[in-house]
Amino acid sequence: MKIIEELLPGCLLMEAAVFTDHRGEFVKTFHDDTMHSLGVDFNLHEEFYSVSHKNVLRGMHFQTDPHAHAKIVYCLTGSVLDVLVDLREGTHYGRAQSTILSGNNKRVLFIPPGIAHGFLALEDQSMMMYKTDLHHVPSADSGIRWDSFGFDWGIQQPILSERDKQHPTLSEYRQNHE
Repeated sequence: MKIIEELLPGCLLMEAAVFTDHRGEFVKTFHDDTMHSLGVDFNLHEEFYSVSHKNVLRGMHFQTDPHAHAKIVYCLTGSVLDVLVDLREGTHYGRAQSTILSGNNKRVLFIPPGIAHGFLALEDQSMMMYKTDLHHVPSADSGIRWDSFGFDWGIQQPILSERDKQHPTLSEYRQNHE
């Protein structure tokens, strides 16, 4: 694996190690020693995936302290517009960045604690894999509204869960957590 770019402080877009031969491909998306050499300390506790139809928007999700977790995400099939919003205090607060993750580009994204994460499925059957360094804690599960931080998703009416429709705006979230 190698780092392509740092999207936000500590948010690393990486290129997975891909091995191709006459049989197809073998893709290594995680190797603890390699991650450590890149400055990422990640102890895997949970792994799960989602499959989304085109125009499904999932986000913007995170867990609050003391259960804030780091994530490693990548897209196995299809493609997504992956979006990050920095919720850590400092000059980057509220800043958003995005990238395309796809089964074709085999990019891997490391997301440290304090970052809201979401994505828009650009194709049917877009499968996202998530690895987290802490277990899911429902009482710490939180989010901000997808349309509240000035990011252009390129869609006016995405398909949203009821839960995601109810998230506070970024400014409401900040007012409640100062």
